[in-house]
Amino acid sequence: MSERAPVLPSEMRAPGTGRGMVDVLRHGYLLRLLVRKELRVRYQASFLGLAWSYVKPGVQFVVFYFVMGNFLDLARSIPPFAVYLFSGIVVINLFSEILGNATRSVIQNGALVNKIYLPRQLFPASSVMVALVHFIPQLVVLMIGAGVVGWRPGPMEVAAALLATAIVLTLALGLGLIFGAVNVAYRDIENIVDLILMVAVWFSPVLYPLDRVRTVFGADSVIMTVYEANPLTIAVELFHRAFWWPVTTPELQMTSLVDHVMVRGSLALVASIALLVVGDYVFKRLSRNFAQEL
Repeated sequence: MSERAPVLPSEMRAPGTGRGMVDVLRHGYLLRLLVRKELRVRYQASFLGLAWSYVKPGVQFVVFYFVMGNFLDLARSIPPFAVYLFSGIVVINLFSEILGNATRSVIQNGALVNKIYLPRQLFPASSVMVALVHFIPQLVVLMIGAGVVGWRPGPMEVAAALLATAIVLTLALGLGLIFGAVNVAYRDIENIVDLILMVAVWFSPVLYPLDRVRTVFGADSVIMTVYEANPLTIAVELFHRAFWWPVTTPELQMTSLVDHVMVRGSLALVASIALLVVGDYVFKRLSRNFAQEL
């Protein structure tokens, strides 16, 4: 009789043979433990602790508002500029934190990778959860600020905010899976990601209105087409639609946003989900060598 190959238990699969992000859903307890660890390590011996979730974006907002709102007079041409600006900052901060931390997540948890078995996708996924912990306070501040100037959300505003959040989460996690896996073998990747995040705020309409881009490059130019197809641009515009558009002037409502922003948002979400599937596949394939590389 021929010998049968040993069967691995369902919880102990060889690296690269798991079910990818599906395994993350089956290990919610481990995910919560990783999130607690990340938060504890980040704020260990910190005086303000989680309050930094308010301080950092607050300082960023004040600097941008002072420079862009006063020096370039955008505070007068895009009323209320504070809501417009902070809507974009919240989106960019969420994207930047997920992508930056997911890229470094496997390296930072190298000891766990080499000592115990667990789905490697848990590390980038924990970056998403930690980012959401910081995102929610910023969102609350944005809602309060918009409410002060008359924002009253309806179904369309809620749908736009949820769609934008879904785009950012899937886009950042998909890229984070790819960059995080490649970064294990080539540590230059995290520096490349830092450069991407440094310029991301300037390649989406966070600090300036979309009309300025149309004026400079032309509404029908190739550059404008690529710019408007960027999922991050669509996500920022969806947050503008959710929080700023209802409280601005009728003139700006007619010209300020990407055309058919909800339809474009749905297409951007589909593209981001496709990228997440690709990222999951790449991560799963490259995870076979994590232990050797680390």
